[in-house]
Amino acid sequence: MPRSSRSPGDPGAPLEDVAHHPRPRRIAQRGRNPSRMVEDTSSNMTWFTCFACSLRTQAQQVLFNTCRCKLLCQKLVEKTGILLLCAFGFWMFSIHLPSKMKVWQDDSINGPLQSLRLYQEKVRHHSGEIQDLRGSMNLLIAKLQKMEAMSDEQKVAQKIMKMIHGDYIEKPDFALKSTGASIDFEHTSATYNHEKAHSYWNWIQLWNYAQPPDVILEPNVTPGNCWAFEGNRGQVTIQLAQKVYLSNLTLQHIPKTISPSGSLDTAPKDFVIYGMEGSPKEEVFLGAFQFQPENIIQMFPLQNQPARAFSTVKVKISSNWGNPAFTCLYRVRVHGSVAPPREQASPEPLPERD
Repeated sequence: MPRSSRSPGDPGAPLEDVAHHPRPRRIAQRGRNPSRMVEDTSSNMTWFTCFACSLRTQAQQVLFNTCRCKLLCQKLVEKTGILLLCAFGFWMFSIHLPSKMKVWQDDSINGPLQSLRLYQEKVRHHSGEIQDLRGSMNLLIAKLQKMEAMSDEQKVAQKIMKMIHGDYIEKPDFALKSTGASIDFEHTSATYNHEKAHSYWNWIQLWNYAQPPDVILEPNVTPGNCWAFEGNRGQVTIQLAQKVYLSNLTLQHIPKTISPSGSLDTAPKDFVIYGMEGSPKEEVFLGAFQFQPENIIQMFPLQNQPARAFSTVKVKISSNWGNPAFTCLYRVRVHGSVAPPREQASPEPLPERD
């Protein structure tokens, strides 16, 4: 059988041709090449897997770092917000704090300070009263010491004399006639003339028993020994022994028990006191008062005490206690000081007794 013209690689060629042809070796070699390819492919896959794993690890690390940065940013934003809120709050507090502090100071500081000042004023006032009481106590102790030194007879005699005279005014009298005081007759009311006060002989008046105004400047206070003026209105002007800073005026009348008429209707009631100084004499109002005849001696503190000295005092009487005919003045005393009250030296306290 003639040889076929087919190529050795033809699939339809007989097996013998194929077996004797060198082609099968190539085919065997080609059969080996797939295993190598598998090995190459597996090695390539291993490298790719490692590369993918490394990429995944890097990606995870980048993602982790990104998340961490986000957390840090969030925390930073939160802290920044808190700081801003704190700064705003401090700013608001610093704005409103002065007004609140002022109100607090007004309520919690000025109140106690005012109370403390009032308390200090009260303490000063009471300390002044205590000093006055101490001075009075020292004077009383001195009088008691004098009384202890006196005998019993002297004590009784002194007590009786005080009860008789009823005179407990222990102040200097600048209207006393024996020290130089006198009456300004030009500015004094006329003396009341009563028929019973005249002595006649064959219709000739021998003398007048009516007392002159200067009798009120003497300490002899007995029934009838007074100055009388007509009606219930009159005045008397007293020229003092010297210029005096006036403080008090004392009126004295006889008690009802020794009054010849058995009443006190001739006693003065309402009167006004004036201080006079200069030429022409200027009148300065010193006070208006009312005399109560039940108290035979009454001292009246002047309502107005100007810081000036007066040499003349006017007592102007506007009413009496019911007698329409005349009014009687028994004694008038004027009290004060020669030196201004502020310049007077306070007496040294006497040592206290044990």
